[in-house]
Amino acid sequence: MPELPEVETTRRGIAPYLEGQRVSRVLVRERRLRWPIPEDLDVRLSGQRIECVERRAKYLLIKAESGTLISHLGMSGNLRLVAVGTPAAKHEHVDIELESGMALRYTDPRRFGALLWSSDPLNHELLLRLGPEPLTDLFDGERLYQLSRGRSMAVKPFIMDNAVVVGVGNIYATEALFAAGIDPRRAAGTISRARYVALAVEIKRILAHAIERGGTTLRDFVGGDGQPGYFQQELFAYGRGGEFCKVCGSTLREVKLGQRASVYCPKCQR
Repeated sequence: MPELPEVETTRRGIAPYLEGQRVSRVLVRERRLRWPIPEDLDVRLSGQRIECVERRAKYLLIKAESGTLISHLGMSGNLRLVAVGTPAAKHEHVDIELESGMALRYTDPRRFGALLWSSDPLNHELLLRLGPEPLTDLFDGERLYQLSRGRSMAVKPFIMDNAVVVGVGNIYATEALFAAGIDPRRAAGTISRARYVALAVEIKRILAHAIERGGTTLRDFVGGDGQPGYFQQELFAYGRGGEFCKVCGSTLREVKLGQRASVYCPKCQR
């Protein structure tokens, strides 16, 4: 699933080609995504000038003059730019054609993504209760410490809770916990303030670095330019269960936490 760095990479890739452009047509080949694409999307968006492309958590917000297109890439979706009229392959469900002659094409083999329209996106039910962005000053170790008090759930699913902080998915939670030396199985409420401060620093550092590296190449992910991310080769723990630890040489262990695979080093993380 594309995580925050992959979505931010996509935003940075498509924004220069969309912002300031006017939509000439919206061509929908398949409406059946996680939620059906609105029947009147073409009417609402055609003729509109795109003002900006923003991101909230893993949602892309394509803001036009009279409303906002909310996009989520689901498990396997991507947005990329093609020339208007480029033949569509299987699973290429939507083209947002621009007067520039380019089109923003939405592809989603599993159809778990979304393209929704809203006149008030920040109060939309999907975005209303989200926690702070991890790369802002609203998120820090003190927030993690205060929200974790009395919590018996494991620390990994705790930091993956979008009400706590948005965008810390499985890959980057695994990597941040490794970098901070925290066992992902530890109860969230038993971790000290100092260790949460260190964890918040690592979450910010790793997410920022992954964005600069173009995200993590996983299954179908490509950025807005159609190119894959390059962070995968730098992973220390995620997906490396049974392999050696790059820090101490121990064998990395894999467990299930919240129905997600989690890899950790029994020596480096406690």
